[in-house]
Amino acid sequence: MKLGIVGLPNVGKSTLFNAITNAGAQSANYPFCTIEPNVGIVSVPDKRLDKLAEMYDPDKYTPATIEFVDIAGLVKGASKGEGLGNKFLSNIRECDAIVHVVRCFENDDIIHVEGSVDPLRDIETINLELILSDVEMIERRIDKTKKLLKADKKYQVELDFFQRVLDALNEGKCARAVECTDDEAALLSDVALLTNKPVIYAANMSDTDFSSGIQDNARLKRVQELAAEEGAAVLPICAEIEAEISEMDKEDKEMFLSDLGLEQSGLDRLINECYSLLGLISYLTAGKQEVRAWTIKKGTKAPGAAGKIHSDFERGFIRAEVIAFDDLIASGSMTAAKEKGLVRSEGKEYIMNDGDVVLFRFNV
Repeated sequence: MKLGIVGLPNVGKSTLFNAITNAGAQSANYPFCTIEPNVGIVSVPDKRLDKLAEMYDPDKYTPATIEFVDIAGLVKGASKGEGLGNKFLSNIRECDAIVHVVRCFENDDIIHVEGSVDPLRDIETINLELILSDVEMIERRIDKTKKLLKADKKYQVELDFFQRVLDALNEGKCARAVECTDDEAALLSDVALLTNKPVIYAANMSDTDFSSGIQDNARLKRVQELAAEEGAAVLPICAEIEAEISEMDKEDKEMFLSDLGLEQSGLDRLINECYSLLGLISYLTAGKQEVRAWTIKKGTKAPGAAGKIHSDFERGFIRAEVIAFDDLIASGSMTAAKEKGLVRSEGKEYIMNDGDVVLFRFNV
């Protein structure tokens, strides 16, 4: 999973990126500090995997990972190449989802490129550049569909749909806000529009507001209202606090979060939001050789899940031996779980569940 962190210059993107990845991206108080995208790969925290490691004492421990890409600050005119905009937009196009960092804090020492703090205006600025880029993409697809229509009238439905998307974009709406059927959604995903990507608005707040006044923050409320209209998610966060947490050991971190009334760090909450937004789950494999988490889409059937490990597993799939994580832990061992009849033999139509512990049987 690849997540692009975007936003206007000086909203806290690189500070947040550094905090959640410890990758040491440059962070300074002037526009275009980030020119080439910084990339950091983060392990997905999973306590279930820790429990399996205790049970099996494996030679190898492999959690799921997420790739974060810190993309340079976008400005007005990015879609026309301003501020190296075309390059930045191409970086976003390669991501599975967008983490849009929005400034919701006042600080006279940190320059705002627009001269004042207004999260809705900032979101509109970024969205407009993404929309303008998408207009070009959808117009090219419409031209292509018109040529196909001359040979086959079945493309009229496709053309009508793409025209409806273009009309919405021209009205300043994001593609993800366009209501569509499953078939239309499949068509839309084929065009790879920037504004059709799932978005999490990371509302970057001051440490004071974050620790004591999230519910009363007017700027955050405006972002939440906009996100609800768009079908996007919102994550209140304080990049400064996350930077502090990233420097702490496990014990201090837990105590610090407890003092703030939080159970999870911003990174953990961000990962949870991403999994939810993208409709992802994890299944687990366990043994002396390795315990590992595998990320799949909700609704994936057993052969497709096996294919995540190796294409031969999917091609030669015979069956999946499955047990729910909680049942395995309660039994104390796989042998005990089998004696209790808790390990099931599932076929090709089995739909995987989050936390399934699986052994795939295959023959190639």
